[in-house]
Amino acid sequence: MSEFFSPFDADRPLMLKCSCGRDHTVADHQAEVSAEAAATQLRARSLTSEFEAYSNEFVEATLVKALFPQDAVRRRFLRAVGKSTAMAAIASVLPVASLQAMAQEKQGALEKKNLKIGFIPITCATPLIMAHPLGFYEKQGLKVEVTKTAGWALIRDKMMNKEYDATHFLSPMPLAISMGIGSNPMPMNVATIQNTNGQAITLANKHKDKRDPKQWKGFKFAVPFEFSMHNFLLRYYVAEHGLNPDTDIQIRVVPPPEMVANLRAGNIDGYLGPDPFNQRAVYEEIGFLHLLTRDLWNGHPCCAFGTSTEFIQQNPNTFAALYRAVLTSAAMARKAENRELIAKVIAPAQYLNQPETVIAQVLTGRFADGLGKVQSVPDRADFDPMPWQSMALWMLTQMQRWGYVKGDVNYRQIAEKVFLLTDAKKQMKALDMPVPEGAYPKFKIMGREFDPAKAAEYAKSFPIRKVA
Repeated sequence: MSEFFSPFDADRPLMLKCSCGRDHTVADHQAEVSAEAAATQLRARSLTSEFEAYSNEFVEATLVKALFPQDAVRRRFLRAVGKSTAMAAIASVLPVASLQAMAQEKQGALEKKNLKIGFIPITCATPLIMAHPLGFYEKQGLKVEVTKTAGWALIRDKMMNKEYDATHFLSPMPLAISMGIGSNPMPMNVATIQNTNGQAITLANKHKDKRDPKQWKGFKFAVPFEFSMHNFLLRYYVAEHGLNPDTDIQIRVVPPPEMVANLRAGNIDGYLGPDPFNQRAVYEEIGFLHLLTRDLWNGHPCCAFGTSTEFIQQNPNTFAALYRAVLTSAAMARKAENRELIAKVIAPAQYLNQPETVIAQVLTGRFADGLGKVQSVPDRADFDPMPWQSMALWMLTQMQRWGYVKGDVNYRQIAEKVFLLTDAKKQMKALDMPVPEGAYPKFKIMGREFDPAKAAEYAKSFPIRKVA
């Protein structure tokens, strides 16, 4: 508190008034001026470090706020573990140093800041979705509206009509759209794979005694879209067990959010679909998990993040900013220790609108299978963002196998045009993420190796296929 002087303070020594108007001596005035000057210099020297400290903690602090949106809960958390421990924990699972550097580094001017991104409410879209509440788009200077969409045909149409700037795709969709299969041709690109694994074959409870696919003749199955890994993997699986998917079973396109209701109503016998709807069927006690797709092809791609070639060409800086946001999100999602927290972030109504426990079972890989067991499969779902071009080749072989593509296919030309592997590696390197080498790794699907160098021969090698 300031001290005020009065002429009635008899015990106070009399002082000559300074020219500044205050009751102190000239010597005192000079001393105060010197002290204030020193303090000002000290504050000036600390301004830069204060700003840098703010920038360096901004990403972590925003994450804490997103994970603990209630002020009281957040304060209790920070008091319980301490600020340094909390930030260290977050830094251990994020490329924080790179993000901090990027926050202070001048990027190219964004051509477009207000963006609309479509998504289907499934766990495959986890990186794209969680980037919104956790502020990863905002960190890149983007104002993004993530828009829940009813089905994949609508996603395709809205992208082609330029209502969405970018979107959650099924990874075969940009191949089909670019080639004009099922729609007018329009060049599209896969920037990242959103998720690997993360699907399952779910059957109605009445079929618990029919676990052998040879018993499935006449079954009705749902998949989310024709140009989907779900369709291709289901066809592959039943064909390997001697069934023709075009004549021995029925395959219907059903939007993922409607799969559980159709299973309950008896309209379908099962589905190869995305989570959380496989786990939701178990949660509702109407279905069981017959098989995780990671047991067919461990590490298989499913959904993707992408946009039109035109958008990339017209908005290169904006596209790069989107790239960084989604890759940063994927890096966080890959860490098993983050999965329960991510489940909290994406469970609300504006995102997946699912019980948190259902999403947590999918993301953590500890789940009830509907057959009386609790399974532990940590890689049930994963989020490796690499858009390997050999993955695109495999999809094209299946499109040709089942008659979606007619005639000869220049597999590599299409794959390299649509799957932006070089761009992904460049952006991952800029974010100080591990960047694997190569472009065409081999894969094993149900024990059979796929060699991308022999894609055409592979497509024609199956005894069960659609012959023109």
